[in-house]
Amino acid sequence: MTPELETRRLLLRPLELADAAQVQKIFPQWEIVRYLNSRVPWPYPADGALTYYRDAALPAIERGEEWHWPLRLKNDPATVIGMITLMNREGKNRGFWLGLPWHGQRLMSEACEVVTGYWFEEAEISVLRIPKAAANIASRRIFGKTRHAHRGTDERDYVSGRLSTEIWEITAKEWRARRDFQGQWG
Repeated sequence: MTPELETRRLLLRPLELADAAQVQKIFPQWEIVRYLNSRVPWPYPADGALTYYRDAALPAIERGEEWHWPLRLKNDPATVIGMITLMNREGKNRGFWLGLPWHGQRLMSEACEVVTGYWFEEAEISVLRIPKAAANIASRRIFGKTRHAHRGTDERDYVSGRLSTEIWEITAKEWRARRDFQGQWG
């Protein structure tokens, strides 16, 4: 079961099939998909969001393997602006994307913080690993702000091709120490 979460500015509600129509309008942009896993079809099909949610995301949620949250601004809760996902699989535990009009506002940093808390405190999983294309500068900034550690580099396939990939990680112990420090001094 995926719980509803929130941050100072965001509502993170559990994924519903009805979200696909809004996502289909904002997701298929090269600037959004180019650093996503090569499993994302490109050009993105007209029913891509619906098919993915119906055939992959919702069944994974039902099996307890993934948690998907459409992101919505608290001041506009009817509008989906992006997505963040946790995946209980080896070597890749979180993914996200944000619609272009909302870039540069630190919204994804907020979303990452609350879902990371869920990962460690509610799901009780001890390590969060995230592979990201090294060229994805915006994602790298989030990892620096949230004190994820760079654990290695390899190559992986993305929508834009085979790219150098950085492996980022944070443990529950590291996250709690950072959270407690920020709570005391933040």
